[in-house]
Amino acid sequence: MRALILSPLLATLNPKRVLMTEKRKILSVLAHPDDESFGMGGTLALYAEQGVEVHLVCATRGEAGEVGPDYLQGFDSIADLREAELRWAAAHLGLAGLHFLGYRDSGMPGSEDNVHPNALVQAPVDEVAAKITHHIREIRPQVVLTFDPIGGYRHPDHIAIHKAAVAAFDLAADEGHQNGLPPFKPQKLYYHTISKRFIRLAVWLIRLFGKDPSKWGENGDIDLASLAIEDFPVNAQINYRLVEKRKDAASVCHASQGGAGLAKGPLRWVSRLIGGRDQFMRAVPPPQPKERESDLFDGVQL
Repeated sequence: MRALILSPLLATLNPKRVLMTEKRKILSVLAHPDDESFGMGGTLALYAEQGVEVHLVCATRGEAGEVGPDYLQGFDSIADLREAELRWAAAHLGLAGLHFLGYRDSGMPGSEDNVHPNALVQAPVDEVAAKITHHIREIRPQVVLTFDPIGGYRHPDHIAIHKAAVAAFDLAADEGHQNGLPPFKPQKLYYHTISKRFIRLAVWLIRLFGKDPSKWGENGDIDLASLAIEDFPVNAQINYRLVEKRKDAASVCHASQGGAGLAKGPLRWVSRLIGGRDQFMRAVPPPQPKERESDLFDGVQL
């Protein structure tokens, strides 16, 4: 409603900008419910607020891991619960579309979930890429976002969907790949990366609170301490402070994964201190040395 009220005024002030905004599209390709909110949620909310059509492809429904019985009241399974949490979060972020690939959560390395026949890590990369290609050709986004090569914190599913998304980015433009939709080539591909400054300060603060940063997360399966040594180039930094409350609200929706704690606990203090920004490594087109963008649509032709 707010957008409908403001549109005539914006068109009067800058009709060209409004026309461009209506055509811009982003596709984020991630693995589980909560990846969107805990990760690049600020960026997704910011562009949605600007009128960009933002879509999310989610590979699984987050079946793996432990969930307290209180959270499952009213739901038939963990998958149903986590899908509902994602849909609530998507509404807060302003997503235009939510698309599931239908794979099963593979869990962390060494877990029994790794060998489930429908686990994402068991699926051939080209099979997953073909499914993502369908969504790229159907949505026709100029910008595609996914995880960095280590999947943020080395989750097997994050790494698997990164590989598939990269393959799909090229496959979507391949005329030899027939899937009933015309070929389409997105213009830009970005990998979301975690701020090393954020990680280092978070590790220090977690230890200060008497907790183990190598066993972080609702299920104690995230080794934050080991991530501090990873370093990817930052080619884009997006300031999302104007929509920070939307990201917080989306995170809280993932209550079964500790979302409320992220919004109120030690990591939130770190985020308040040095956060408010998402950073990305640009894979396509290759960046110039020391190039740093503040808008993912810089250079995009509409």
